[in-house]
Amino acid sequence: MIHKLLFSNNLNNKDIAIGIVIAREININQPLPFLESKLRFLLEERQNELNEREENFRLESRNMLRNGDYKPTGRGKPASEYLLRAAQEGNFPRINTVVDINNYISLRYMVPISLWDLDSAASTQYIFRLGKENENFIFNESEQKIELKDLVTGYKVDRYKEIPIINPIKDSLKTKTTTSTRNIGAAIYYPLKAGTKDYLREEVIWEFSTLLEGISEKKPEYDII
Repeated sequence: MIHKLLFSNNLNNKDIAIGIVIAREININQPLPFLESKLRFLLEERQNELNEREENFRLESRNMLRNGDYKPTGRGKPASEYLLRAAQEGNFPRINTVVDINNYISLRYMVPISLWDLDSAASTQYIFRLGKENENFIFNESEQKIELKDLVTGYKVDRYKEIPIINPIKDSLKTKTTTSTRNIGAAIYYPLKAGTKDYLREEVIWEFSTLLEGISEKKPEYDII
C-alpha cells in the first residue's frame, strides 16, 4: 500500500520483483544540474562494452519476459535495450526531467521501467499479470498497438475491470506523462536471478527516489511487490 494506492503482483513468477515509486506534486521540467552531470558521465561510459554484472542484468532483464508465447526479441525487447542502443549511437532521447530520470536509471542498471501519469490513470488499484489473448493498447500518436498476450503487463482497475496501461516494452498513450503531469507512478521490472530485493531497494529505488526528490514537493514513496 502506498498512500491509498494498492499494487498487486499476480505474475506467479518468483524471478520477477516490481519496484513501485510514486512521486507527487512534481515539476516535470525543473532542471537538475546533478542529473545532467550523472547522465553525461553515464553516456560516455555506455560507449564501452557493458561490464560482466551489467551484461548479466541486461540478459536477465530480457529473459524474465520469456513467458508462454512471448519472446523478447526484435521489437519485443525491453525498453532498457533500446536506451542502450540509443546511447551507443549518440541518440539518447531527452524529453523532460522526469523522463530523463527514468531513462537514466533504466540505462544505468539495465532494467526496464514504466512511467505513467497517476491522474490520467485515475485509479487507486493496480495489478501486474501476464497479458491475455486479444489484450492490447495503443502506445503512440500513430495509433500503433502492442499485443499483450503472455507479456508482463500492468493494469489499472476501474470498476472491477482491468485495463492495461504499462509494460516493460511500451507504455499506453492514454496514461503517458505530458507537460501538465503533476503526479507519477513508476514500475521497475527487476530480474531476481541477477540481483536481490535489497539491491533493488537500496541501490535502484534509492537513486531513483533521490533524483525525483529534486523535482517533487513531497517525498517520493516506494514499495516492492
